[in-house]
Amino acid sequence: MPHHGNEEEHGSSGNPSRGNEQENDPQKPVIHDNRKVDPKTGQARHPDQERAAAAADSGSGDALSQAEDILNSVEVPAAESVAQGAPAAEAEELRNDLRRLQAEYVNYRKRVERDRAVAGEMAVIGVLNALLPVLDDVDAARQHGDLADGPFAAIAAKLEAALKTYGLVRIDETGVEFDPTIHEALIQQPGTDIEIDTVSQVLRSGYKSGDRVLRAAQVIVAVPA
Repeated sequence: MPHHGNEEEHGSSGNPSRGNEQENDPQKPVIHDNRKVDPKTGQARHPDQERAAAAADSGSGDALSQAEDILNSVEVPAAESVAQGAPAAEAEELRNDLRRLQAEYVNYRKRVERDRAVAGEMAVIGVLNALLPVLDDVDAARQHGDLADGPFAAIAAKLEAALKTYGLVRIDETGVEFDPTIHEALIQQPGTDIEIDTVSQVLRSGYKSGDRVLRAAQVIVAVPA
């Protein structure tokens, strides 16, 4: 039978489902944009929220299925929950390491300061020990009357005063109890009116610096008769 008029109209009226098949073609490829940053706005994307919104906007399935899909898409898995606690544990471990490192540094600083003080004290003691023979010569000259007056007497007095500022103390007292830690007994002789060993004469002066005895005094000790 011949057709009159526009064939396209007849074709469209004769097969009305052809247009819908072209629009809902099941073979049409679907492209998913998995980029974490929106190229248009430059803001970070949230895949969980996008999946939830896509499930809500989709027309397939009933309302119960859509709600289940939304809940499943936003649920945080157990592994991710554990992973979220990892930064807190790591931060606490770092704080403990920092406290331990700070304590080690404080102990190290105290040890360095103590070693420095000991090194300075040993240096002073070394110089004092080196000057003890000079002081013995000064004492001998004073006993012989060579330092009664004059420029050498003033120099000797200045030297002894300077050494006292570094903690040098002379051990030359007589009439005191004999102390083996600071006295060296060269001679013992009977004494009168004494009840304990007593230093009766100093043959060579001793010296100490603080609690450290540099040299014991050589003395004559009077013992009870």
